[in-house]
Amino acid sequence: MRIVVVSAGLALWLGVTVVGQSAIQDIPLTPANVHWGYYDAKLKPIAKVASGGRFRIETMVAGGLQRLRLAGVTESEIPDALKLVEQTVTERGPGAHPMTGPIFVDGAAPGDVLEIRIQAIDYLHPFGVNAFAPGGGVLPDEFPYAAAKLIRWKAGADRVTFAPGVTLPLAPFFGSIGVAPPPLAGRISSRPPGWHGGNLDNKDLVAGTTLYLPVHVPGALLSIGDGHAMQGDGEVTGTALETSLRGTFEVHVRKGLRLKWPRAETPTHYIAMGLHEDLDEASRLAVRELVEFLVSEKKLSREDAYMLCSLAASLRVTQAVDATKGIHAMLAKSIFTAQ
Repeated sequence: MRIVVVSAGLALWLGVTVVGQSAIQDIPLTPANVHWGYYDAKLKPIAKVASGGRFRIETMVAGGLQRLRLAGVTESEIPDALKLVEQTVTERGPGAHPMTGPIFVDGAAPGDVLEIRIQAIDYLHPFGVNAFAPGGGVLPDEFPYAAAKLIRWKAGADRVTFAPGVTLPLAPFFGSIGVAPPPLAGRISSRPPGWHGGNLDNKDLVAGTTLYLPVHVPGALLSIGDGHAMQGDGEVTGTALETSLRGTFEVHVRKGLRLKWPRAETPTHYIAMGLHEDLDEASRLAVRELVEFLVSEKKLSREDAYMLCSLAASLRVTQAVDATKGIHAMLAKSIFTAQ
């Protein structure tokens, strides 16, 4: 299945004027294009894209191929590109995510915002795995063992069979989209999300969505990975339907903005994100970010912004399993009659 959204008519959260289509730079899945398990400002970029430029990137399933093989995927079904990355990229960790990148975005500087428009997503192979490790997920004491479930789908399908009488909609997205952290942070794990974005595991970041990340180093150094074919809010086993994806993106450098945390928007909603080890604090951060957006962009008073959040915003648990947990606050665009 391939999902494509043309965003020219999308009223973007931060007032962007949509530019015309440009040539697409292809960034294939090769060992030279992958760093495994970390973000680091010292990484050399594998590609350079202008602000307003488009690229198509291939990514490898999180955790590598062992999970696929244990779930029953045969060697002949695994694309050669994945096998070559698995064999060649031996410097790994501390996280489990093979990340394609980093990509240098020309003109991006610390203090800017990188706007990432997700334009299309499709699959490198027609299957995925959901699993839990011994003691993993949100119920570690109840599942002190490991299990994995292989789910296949046919080309062009929009649903999969989970069990007899149970079908689920495919909704592919990249669990990890992040920029390099500040140089003084050094190498950080790809597992917990943060102010750099990273392993957000936000199922609403599908094709047609725009993600906004604060920039910490020249060029932003954008990396993408952790393909998911679907996921529930919370990602309670610690995994989604893990797969390998190809995505088309358009990036823009936003000067003069000051974001502390990632934000996003879909065609129908604004999304503010809170990330913290404690879900209560993550909720506070998400609401605080939404209040800041309503004050700065919708010109509401802080008091009205706070009350509007109580009346119209929905708080969702993005994920509850990556040490740093996530809450995202969603606010429908339809409530604003004057744009």
